[in-house]
Amino acid sequence: MNCIELKDISKSFGATQALRGVSLRFEENKIYGLLGRNGAGKSTLLNIIANRLFADTGQVSVNDLPAVENDKAQQMIYLMSEQTLYPEKMKIREVFKWTKNFYPDFDAAYAQNLAAQFGLDTKKRVNSLSTGYSSIFKIIIALSVNTPYVLLDEPVLGLDANHRDMFYRLLIEKYGNRPSTFIISTHLIEEVSGVIEDIVIIKNGEIIRNESCESLLSKGYTVSGKASQVDAFIEGKEVIGVDSLGGLKTAHIMGVPDRREIPEDLEVTKLDLQKLFIQLTNS
Repeated sequence: MNCIELKDISKSFGATQALRGVSLRFEENKIYGLLGRNGAGKSTLLNIIANRLFADTGQVSVNDLPAVENDKAQQMIYLMSEQTLYPEKMKIREVFKWTKNFYPDFDAAYAQNLAAQFGLDTKKRVNSLSTGYSSIFKIIIALSVNTPYVLLDEPVLGLDANHRDMFYRLLIEKYGNRPSTFIISTHLIEEVSGVIEDIVIIKNGEIIRNESCESLLSKGYTVSGKASQVDAFIEGKEVIGVDSLGGLKTAHIMGVPDRREIPEDLEVTKLDLQKLFIQLTNS
Protein backbone atom coordinates (compact mmCIF):
# COMPACT_ATOMS: atom_id res chain seq x y z
CA MET A 1 0.00 0.00 0.00
CA ASN A 2 1.31 3.45 -0.92
CA CYS A 3 1.57 5.31 2.37
CA ILE A 4 3.85 6.11 5.27
CA GLU A 5 2.79 3.82 8.10
CA LEU A 6 3.87 4.06 11.72
CA LYS A 7 3.17 1.17 14.09
CA ASP A 8 3.49 1.58 17.86
CA ILE A 9 6.27 4.20 17.69
CA SER A 10 7.73 5.30 21.02
CA LYS A 11 10.73 7.53 21.67
CA SER A 12 12.28 8.86 24.88
CA PHE A 13 15.05 11.34 25.58
CA GLY A 14 16.25 10.47 29.04
CA ALA A 15 13.29 10.84 31.40
CA THR A 16 11.23 12.66 28.75
CA GLN A 17 8.94 10.50 26.64
CA ALA A 18 8.47 12.31 23.32
CA LEU A 19 6.25 9.73 21.60
CA ARG A 20 3.99 7.09 23.18
CA GLY A 21 2.85 4.17 21.03
CA VAL A 22 2.01 6.24 17.95
CA SER A 23 0.27 4.37 15.13
CA LEU A 24 -1.06 6.14 12.03
CA ARG A 25 -0.88 6.34 8.25
CA PHE A 26 -0.09 9.22 5.93
CA GLU A 27 -1.77 8.24 2.67
CA GLU A 28 -0.56 9.18 -0.80
CA ASN A 29 -1.52 12.45 -2.48
CA LYS A 30 -2.95 14.28 0.52
CA ILE A 31 -2.05 17.47 2.38
CA TYR A 32 -1.86 16.86 6.12
CA GLY A 33 -1.62 19.28 9.01
CA LEU A 34 0.46 17.91 11.89
CA LEU A 35 -0.59 20.08 14.81
CA GLY A 36 0.51 20.19 18.41
CA ARG A 37 1.89 22.49 21.10
CA ASN A 38 5.61 23.02 21.66
CA GLY A 39 7.18 19.77 22.83
CA ALA A 40 4.20 17.65 21.76
CA GLY A 41 6.41 15.39 19.61
CA LYS A 42 5.83 16.73 16.08
CA SER A 43 9.48 17.19 15.10
CA THR A 44 10.47 13.89 16.73
CA LEU A 45 7.81 12.10 14.68
CA LEU A 46 8.99 13.65 11.39
CA ASN A 47 12.66 12.96 12.17
CA ILE A 48 11.91 9.30 12.89
CA ILE A 49 10.09 8.98 9.54
CA ALA A 50 13.06 10.57 7.79
CA ASN A 51 15.56 8.28 9.55
CA ARG A 52 17.29 11.15 11.38
CA LEU A 53 16.21 9.68 14.71
CA PHE A 54 15.58 6.06 15.65
CA ALA A 55 12.50 4.96 17.54
CA ASP A 56 12.91 3.04 20.78
CA THR A 57 10.06 0.73 19.76
CA GLY A 58 7.85 0.27 16.72
CA GLN A 59 8.27 0.27 12.95
CA VAL A 60 8.01 2.79 10.12
CA SER A 61 7.38 1.72 6.53
CA VAL A 62 7.21 3.69 3.28
CA ASN A 63 5.14 2.02 0.55
CA ASP A 64 5.58 -1.26 2.47
CA LEU A 65 9.38 -0.86 2.62
CA PRO A 66 11.04 -0.61 6.06
CA ALA A 67 12.18 2.99 6.53
CA VAL A 68 15.17 2.44 8.80
CA GLU A 69 18.54 2.51 6.97
CA ASN A 70 16.79 1.83 3.66
CA ASP A 71 17.86 4.06 0.77
CA LYS A 72 14.94 3.00 -1.44
CA ALA A 73 12.46 4.07 1.21
CA GLN A 74 14.26 7.28 2.14
CA GLN A 75 14.56 8.41 -1.49
CA MET A 76 10.78 8.73 -1.47
CA ILE A 77 10.92 11.20 1.47
CA TYR A 78 12.19 14.74 1.78
CA LEU A 79 12.23 16.48 5.17
CA MET A 80 12.50 20.26 5.41
CA SER A 81 13.47 21.02 8.99
CA GLU A 82 14.69 24.03 10.96
CA GLN A 83 18.21 22.65 10.72
CA THR A 84 20.11 23.39 7.49
CA LEU A 85 22.19 20.35 6.53
CA TYR A 86 23.85 21.78 3.42
CA PRO A 87 27.50 22.93 3.56
CA GLU A 88 27.46 26.50 4.86
CA LYS A 89 29.89 27.85 2.26
CA MET A 90 28.02 26.32 -0.69
CA LYS A 91 26.20 28.71 -3.03
CA ILE A 92 22.48 28.23 -3.58
CA ARG A 93 22.89 27.39 -7.27
CA GLU A 94 25.45 24.72 -6.32
CA VAL A 95 22.96 23.26 -3.83
CA PHE A 96 20.45 22.94 -6.68
CA LYS A 97 23.05 21.07 -8.74
CA TRP A 98 24.02 18.66 -5.95
CA THR A 99 20.45 18.02 -4.82
CA LYS A 100 19.69 16.41 -8.17
CA ASN A 101 22.40 13.80 -7.46
CA PHE A 102 20.45 12.64 -4.41
CA TYR A 103 16.93 13.26 -5.73
CA PRO A 104 16.88 12.41 -9.47
CA ASP A 105 13.46 14.04 -10.00
CA PHE A 106 14.65 17.39 -8.61
CA ASP A 107 13.51 20.11 -11.04
CA ALA A 108 16.36 22.64 -11.18
CA ALA A 109 14.55 24.88 -13.69
CA TYR A 110 11.50 25.04 -11.42
CA ALA A 111 13.76 25.81 -8.43
CA GLN A 112 15.37 28.69 -10.35
CA ASN A 113 11.90 29.98 -11.22
CA LEU A 114 10.83 29.88 -7.57
CA ALA A 115 14.04 31.64 -6.54
CA ALA A 116 13.20 34.45 -8.94
CA GLN A 117 9.63 34.69 -7.61
CA PHE A 118 10.83 34.87 -4.00
CA GLY A 119 13.71 37.21 -4.81
CA LEU A 120 16.37 34.73 -3.65
CA ASP A 121 19.84 35.42 -5.08
CA THR A 122 21.21 31.99 -6.05
CA LYS A 123 24.78 33.35 -6.02
CA LYS A 124 24.57 33.76 -2.24
CA ARG A 125 26.05 31.22 0.14
CA VAL A 126 23.90 29.16 2.50
CA ASN A 127 25.39 30.75 5.63
CA SER A 128 24.72 34.31 4.39
CA LEU A 129 20.93 33.95 4.35
CA SER A 130 18.66 35.60 6.90
CA THR A 131 16.23 33.44 8.88
CA GLY A 132 13.43 34.24 6.43
CA TYR A 133 15.46 33.59 3.30
CA SER A 134 16.91 30.43 4.82
CA SER A 135 13.31 29.18 5.10
CA ILE A 136 12.61 30.31 1.52
CA PHE A 137 15.70 28.44 0.31
CA LYS A 138 14.53 25.25 2.05
CA ILE A 139 10.95 25.70 0.78
CA ILE A 140 12.26 25.92 -2.79
CA ILE A 141 14.18 22.67 -2.39
CA ALA A 142 11.14 20.96 -0.82
CA LEU A 143 8.81 22.03 -3.63
CA SER A 144 11.30 21.02 -6.32
CA VAL A 145 12.45 17.54 -5.20
CA ASN A 146 9.30 15.81 -6.49
CA THR A 147 9.42 12.99 -3.97
CA PRO A 148 6.16 11.16 -3.15
CA TYR A 149 6.33 12.39 0.47
CA VAL A 150 7.41 15.89 1.54
CA LEU A 151 7.63 16.66 5.27
CA LEU A 152 7.60 20.35 6.18
CA ASP A 153 8.60 21.16 9.77
CA GLU A 154 7.66 24.81 10.53
CA PRO A 155 8.19 25.81 6.88
CA VAL A 156 7.26 29.49 7.23
CA LEU A 157 9.62 30.29 10.11
CA GLY A 158 10.75 33.91 9.74
CA LEU A 159 8.66 34.61 6.63
CA ASP A 160 6.66 37.82 6.33
CA ALA A 161 2.95 37.72 5.48
CA ASN A 162 3.54 38.17 1.74
CA HIS A 163 6.03 35.32 1.52
CA ARG A 164 3.81 33.05 3.65
CA ASP A 165 0.90 33.72 1.31
CA MET A 166 3.16 32.98 -1.67
CA PHE A 167 4.25 29.69 -0.12
CA TYR A 168 0.68 28.47 0.46
CA ARG A 169 -0.31 29.49 -3.08
CA LEU A 170 2.69 27.71 -4.62
CA LEU A 171 2.06 24.61 -2.49
CA ILE A 172 -1.52 24.32 -3.74
CA GLU A 173 -0.38 24.98 -7.30
CA LYS A 174 2.33 22.32 -7.00
CA TYR A 175 -0.11 19.83 -5.49
CA GLY A 176 -2.55 20.45 -8.32
CA ASN A 177 0.05 19.98 -11.04
CA ARG A 178 1.95 17.07 -9.47
CA PRO A 179 0.20 15.53 -6.45
CA SER A 180 2.32 14.28 -3.57
CA THR A 181 1.79 13.81 0.13
CA PHE A 182 2.66 16.97 2.06
CA ILE A 183 2.81 16.89 5.85
CA ILE A 184 2.92 20.40 7.32
CA SER A 185 3.90 20.83 10.96
CA THR A 186 3.11 24.38 12.03
CA HIS A 187 1.88 26.66 14.81
CA LEU A 188 0.08 29.01 12.39
CA ILE A 189 -3.14 27.04 12.49
CA GLU A 190 -5.53 29.57 11.00
CA GLU A 191 -3.20 30.19 8.05
CA VAL A 192 -2.87 26.53 7.19
CA SER A 193 -6.52 25.62 7.77
CA GLY A 194 -7.47 26.53 4.21
CA VAL A 195 -4.73 24.32 2.74
CA ILE A 196 -4.82 21.04 4.66
CA GLU A 197 -7.21 18.15 3.96
CA ASP A 198 -6.53 15.93 6.97
CA ILE A 199 -5.52 16.83 10.50
CA VAL A 200 -3.33 14.89 12.93
CA ILE A 201 -3.25 16.45 16.41
CA ILE A 202 -0.57 15.25 18.81
CA LYS A 203 -0.59 15.94 22.55
CA ASN A 204 2.09 14.80 24.99
CA GLY A 205 3.41 12.32 22.45
CA GLU A 206 0.04 10.72 21.68
CA ILE A 207 -2.30 11.13 18.70
CA ILE A 208 -5.60 12.57 19.94
CA ARG A 209 -7.21 13.35 16.56
CA ASN A 210 -6.64 11.89 13.10
CA GLU A 211 -9.40 12.76 10.63
CA SER A 212 -10.35 15.04 7.79
CA CYS A 213 -10.46 18.76 8.48
CA GLU A 214 -14.07 18.83 7.30
CA SER A 215 -15.08 16.02 9.67
CA LEU A 216 -13.37 17.61 12.66
CA LEU A 217 -14.88 21.04 12.09
CA SER A 218 -18.35 19.56 11.57
CA LYS A 219 -18.39 18.65 15.25
CA GLY A 220 -19.04 22.23 16.30
CA TYR A 221 -20.12 25.67 15.12
CA THR A 222 -19.77 29.39 15.82
CA VAL A 223 -22.50 31.93 16.58
CA SER A 224 -22.09 35.71 16.41
CA GLY A 225 -24.28 38.67 17.24
CA LYS A 226 -25.31 40.97 20.09
CA ALA A 227 -23.64 39.91 23.33
CA SER A 228 -26.90 39.59 25.24
CA GLN A 229 -28.45 37.30 22.62
CA VAL A 230 -25.29 35.16 22.36
CA ASP A 231 -25.11 34.83 26.16
CA ALA A 232 -28.72 33.67 26.29
CA PHE A 233 -28.25 31.19 23.46
CA ILE A 234 -25.07 29.52 24.76
CA GLU A 235 -26.40 28.87 28.26
CA GLY A 236 -26.06 25.15 28.99
CA LYS A 237 -24.01 24.46 25.84
CA GLU A 238 -20.40 23.26 25.56
CA VAL A 239 -18.61 26.52 24.78
CA ILE A 240 -14.91 26.20 23.92
CA GLY A 241 -14.15 29.88 23.41
CA VAL A 242 -15.66 33.37 23.37
CA ASP A 243 -14.53 36.58 21.67
CA SER A 244 -16.03 39.98 22.48
CA LEU A 245 -15.78 43.36 20.77
CA GLY A 246 -17.91 46.18 22.12
CA GLY A 247 -21.49 44.97 22.29
CA LEU A 248 -20.84 42.05 19.94
CA LYS A 249 -19.83 38.52 20.87
CA THR A 250 -18.73 35.37 19.06
CA ALA A 251 -19.00 31.97 20.75
CA HIS A 252 -17.44 28.70 19.58
CA ILE A 253 -19.58 25.71 20.52
CA MET A 254 -19.22 21.93 20.36
CA GLY A 255 -22.20 20.01 19.02
CA VAL A 256 -24.51 20.08 16.01
CA PRO A 257 -26.56 23.28 15.66
CA ASP A 258 -30.35 23.04 15.69
CA ARG A 259 -31.32 25.80 13.28
CA ARG A 260 -34.83 25.93 14.76
CA GLU A 261 -33.55 27.13 18.14
CA ILE A 262 -31.09 29.73 16.83
CA PRO A 263 -32.49 33.29 16.84
CA GLU A 264 -32.63 34.94 13.41
CA ASP A 265 -30.39 37.78 14.60
CA LEU A 266 -27.49 35.39 15.31
CA GLU A 267 -25.11 34.40 12.52
CA VAL A 268 -24.00 30.75 12.38
CA THR A 269 -20.68 29.84 10.78
CA LYS A 270 -18.17 26.96 10.76
CA LEU A 271 -16.17 26.17 13.87
CA ASP A 272 -12.87 27.99 14.30
CA LEU A 273 -10.02 25.47 13.94
CA GLN A 274 -7.66 27.37 16.21
CA LYS A 275 -10.22 27.60 19.01
CA LEU A 276 -10.89 23.88 18.70
CA PHE A 277 -7.16 23.11 18.71
CA ILE A 278 -6.61 25.15 21.88
CA GLN A 279 -9.48 23.37 23.63
CA LEU A 280 -8.26 19.91 22.60
CA THR A 281 -4.64 20.53 23.62
CA ASN A 282 -5.16 22.38 26.90
CA SER A 283 -3.90 20.53 29.95
